[in-house]
Amino acid sequence: MDDTDRTVPRRRVLRVGGATLVGIAGLANGIGSANRKRAAQEDDEGPRAETLVASSGQVDVGSDDSLETWLYDEQIPGPELRVSEGETLRVSLENGLPEETTIHWHGVPVPNPMDGVPDVTQEPVSSDETFEYEYEASPAGTYVYHSHVGLQLDRGLYGPLIIEAESPHVEYDREYTLQIDDYLPEEPALDSIEAPPGGGDGMGPDGGPGGDGDGMGPGGNGGPGGNGDGMGPGGNGDGMGPGGNGDGMGPGGNSDGMDPGGNGDGMGPGDGMGPGDGMGPGSQMQSQRPPYEGLLVNGRLPSDPPVFDVEEGDRVRLRFINPSSATTYRVGIGGHPLTVTHADGRPVEPVEVNSFVMSMGERYDAIVEADAPGEWAIVADPVVGTEDPAEARLRYEGASEDGAAERPQFDGPELEYGDLQALESLDLDGDPDRTFDLTLSGRMMGGADSDAWTIDGETYPDADPLEISEGEHVRVRMINRSPAIHPMHLHGHFFQVGDAVKDTVLVAPHGDQVTFDFLADNPGDWLFHCHNVYHLERGMARVFEYV
Repeated sequence: MDDTDRTVPRRRVLRVGGATLVGIAGLANGIGSANRKRAAQEDDEGPRAETLVASSGQVDVGSDDSLETWLYDEQIPGPELRVSEGETLRVSLENGLPEETTIHWHGVPVPNPMDGVPDVTQEPVSSDETFEYEYEASPAGTYVYHSHVGLQLDRGLYGPLIIEAESPHVEYDREYTLQIDDYLPEEPALDSIEAPPGGGDGMGPDGGPGGDGDGMGPGGNGGPGGNGDGMGPGGNGDGMGPGGNGDGMGPGGNSDGMDPGGNGDGMGPGDGMGPGDGMGPGSQMQSQRPPYEGLLVNGRLPSDPPVFDVEEGDRVRLRFINPSSATTYRVGIGGHPLTVTHADGRPVEPVEVNSFVMSMGERYDAIVEADAPGEWAIVADPVVGTEDPAEARLRYEGASEDGAAERPQFDGPELEYGDLQALESLDLDGDPDRTFDLTLSGRMMGGADSDAWTIDGETYPDADPLEISEGEHVRVRMINRSPAIHPMHLHGHFFQVGDAVKDTVLVAPHGDQVTFDFLADNPGDWLFHCHNVYHLERGMARVFEYV
């Protein structure tokens, strides 16, 4: 039985919720050492106290040689932290690394000083020093903690954070957490990948800096170097702004291009990512990824995959997390559909699909009905990349252990953002108080460094802040004028994209446009950035600053 298993009596799950989730933990088949976890406490004796030690160490991922890398508590992934919703979590980070570090609590709207962004929300933690993070663990959901310094994430400094709901909206008998990561057997370095490609697809780089609410910023008609097609974030009144005109150019357009949702068919995470648009495994963007040796599930290569035991008739909750530094995946299970129940930790109306695309920083929870005995492959295939897919196994009680497992065909319906209906939408009424039109691009912007990734032509940290005020309804409209995938993550807040509530959204290449709205309800300075850490390190970030 895998160490991420939590057996939950289905008949009790809605009655006692999180308390039933502290179940059986064991050692995964084929895993050399157990990934330790810390279960939620069941008393009211004050904050839940934990310690995470960041240090260098050896790790075995199932290859011929062990790897010297950086770890939390001497394991990869780091230990699962599991707390009850509303519990106060206190984590002491002890830095045993030879350089500074921090921890970011990805997706959790923590108080600003606890967010873990170096030189924005805190001074980085020096070697041999300790920093204490403390915050209320809320809302319930599937999250991930990781270093937010340089390229440290690509060394393996990440782990799952599970905040248990008191009353889950779905029933299940057991659950597993799957962390899907790209495996780099050497120290990460920016010069291991090529600089951003220039010129892109001929679309002009402009589209206007932060707008004033009407989407008509400079360059809305194409901008310098553009093709005059009105593809700036505000467009030229032809309905081509984010949200689009129902032609799939936004998260779900409503014909006027001005809303974050609507009745269009929507550019979901899985509808533009196939080989036909230049984003297949052998695309030009392969040179934009480090020389990964493989892809991992819970720290294991596909040659020695983790095994998740189930019994026929089980309803199994799978928590999928993508802590990768530069890889987007298409995920599916042989012989079983997936009923998606949560996106980025937030509950949605259950929707059944064959597969979903999950970019860096995104999380999806899904229920699998165990009604097809045997052994089946859980596969995460890179959207861009030539590595063998990451793999785990779903093994029924009594199934043969000969290693054979049927794989998904990826020939059924794939999740799109437009399929996601949040159970609780954000409290956003009327028109936005402030709108930002932002262009995502590479070195096409005038004056940008040749190796920079930019937001509106500016490179972080030498970029102007995006000023907002507490209580405002803020709208962000993005257009991606580069040939690369950009998973854009907002710290400290959830946002609404279409009818989904998320904290990370994939903006597809070659002109994809995505709009999201959020409520400015958590004062501070909050990073907004691409969650490809190589793009972030080359400048693709801005700071939302409360004024």
